[in-house]
Amino acid sequence: MAQVQLSEREVRIQKAQKIQAMGIHPYAQSFHKTHLIKDIITNYENQPLREIEAIIEAPEVQVKTAGRVMLYRSHGKLAFAKILDSTEQIQLMFHRDQCKIIKTEKKADGSMEDIAVQSLDFPESETWTMTAYKFMEKMVDLGDFIGVEGEVFKTHKGELTIFVSAFKFLSKAIRPLPEKFHGLSDQEDLYRKRYLDMTMNPETYARFLFKSKFYQTLRDFYRKHNFIEIQTPILDNAASGAAARPFITHHNDYDTDVYLRIAFETSLKKATVGRFEKVFEIGQDFRNEGSDPSHLQEFTQVEHYAVYWNYEDNMRFTEEMFDYLFAELGLSKQLKVKDKDWIEKTVDFTTPRERIDYTKGILDASGIDITKYDTDHADQLRADIRAKGIEFEGMDEMGTPTLIDYLFKKVLRPKIVGPAFIYNYPVIMQPLARISDADVNIVEQFQLLVNGWEICKAYSELVDPLIQQANFDKQAEAAEKGDDEATSGDDAFVEAMEYGMPPQSGFGMGLERILAILTEQDNLRDVVMFPLMKLRNEKSSEE
Repeated sequence: MAQVQLSEREVRIQKAQKIQAMGIHPYAQSFHKTHLIKDIITNYENQPLREIEAIIEAPEVQVKTAGRVMLYRSHGKLAFAKILDSTEQIQLMFHRDQCKIIKTEKKADGSMEDIAVQSLDFPESETWTMTAYKFMEKMVDLGDFIGVEGEVFKTHKGELTIFVSAFKFLSKAIRPLPEKFHGLSDQEDLYRKRYLDMTMNPETYARFLFKSKFYQTLRDFYRKHNFIEIQTPILDNAASGAAARPFITHHNDYDTDVYLRIAFETSLKKATVGRFEKVFEIGQDFRNEGSDPSHLQEFTQVEHYAVYWNYEDNMRFTEEMFDYLFAELGLSKQLKVKDKDWIEKTVDFTTPRERIDYTKGILDASGIDITKYDTDHADQLRADIRAKGIEFEGMDEMGTPTLIDYLFKKVLRPKIVGPAFIYNYPVIMQPLARISDADVNIVEQFQLLVNGWEICKAYSELVDPLIQQANFDKQAEAAEKGDDEATSGDDAFVEAMEYGMPPQSGFGMGLERILAILTEQDNLRDVVMFPLMKLRNEKSSEE
């Protein structure tokens, strides 16, 4: 009868069962790790170390570390492996006669203790035992986790290595890692199995370390300028603060529909009514719209509000923020950035920034004076846009503000390399922004544009509750006519304003976008550790 060929996953499951039978838990409780691998390399690279011959005669324990097994090869009495932890990888040496395995046993008082033994009883025989050295060779696979203790030395080729006196088996991987040379290359798998991407591709892991450092540096900058970090609700009764289609869910206890926030704005501004003068938040926003390389339905945003500032103050603050980030993160100010058409250009982030008038820029690019159109003029604006030979998807359902926004994206945005501040927006574009004292048709707002990418938006805030309510009413009319990106009203927000809201300026920046630019990535998903993906219909194949 032909023998059934087991898959590698099935073989590894059998190994885990044998390991358990030998008195070693295949998924250990813990390991006392005293050294990160990077620290071992730093501490011992330039120290005088004993020769390997002396170590074999009388090994000592200098370090205890742990990680994932990434390589293994044996040469008679000697075997070499490499383990990888969160900081680096290092080579290990195992000697057949000087190798022990650590097993956990119960003491008489019921407590557990680790003991190092040279061999283990094999479960299928009363007489045959397996040495620790053989256990490493036969039972440990690439991808498994082990902890080791031993002495550091350098091989004759000069490679820093740990001579392993004893090791502890920590976790069995029942699926194999991708091949070293072919690796994980399918783009969808890179997103779905980011844990493998980070394990096998050092540049991916470094990107997410950079992301963590970026967040810390950004928070340091805010604290340096006396901003207070606060948290605002993700679920709300109104989807306000931006022009976007919200996600809707149902609150069972309250028996009412609620919205996942599309911005932090209204909650952060309510905090300024309650004494806070400088506030910021880093968190998730949700917008139920199309996704592409530059848009995600769930994204990370930073917003801040500073009482007694106007948008000019925020413009200067934004330049200072970017100078600080580039300096603290050690980044070059010359970065390659691809635009919406995937054309790569070199962008110079040296300050000060170029300034471009939004209304004048659209007029020069299209011949359309957008300041002439009010909320009720959507049909006329739509006809005038088409008369210029300009068309974009979905324009028949758009209200005036959305038409203007898409016109900008069609005729002006592609021409701007930047970084550039875009300012002088028409009043109907931003229902939460302050109208200019110099021109009642303009709001005090700017955006930072980098080769087609809208990086941040800021404006002098509208704090007049009567005008705010009137603006919300106009947006509601646009929504009734089919504009699903119109800003929702928020009665609780207007009520808070009526108690007195101080003058202020606010700022919002999508962090995936700026991180993609700083790390020169083409897709926002490349800076999201576990991006949301469509469910696969087929069952994941065994490898």
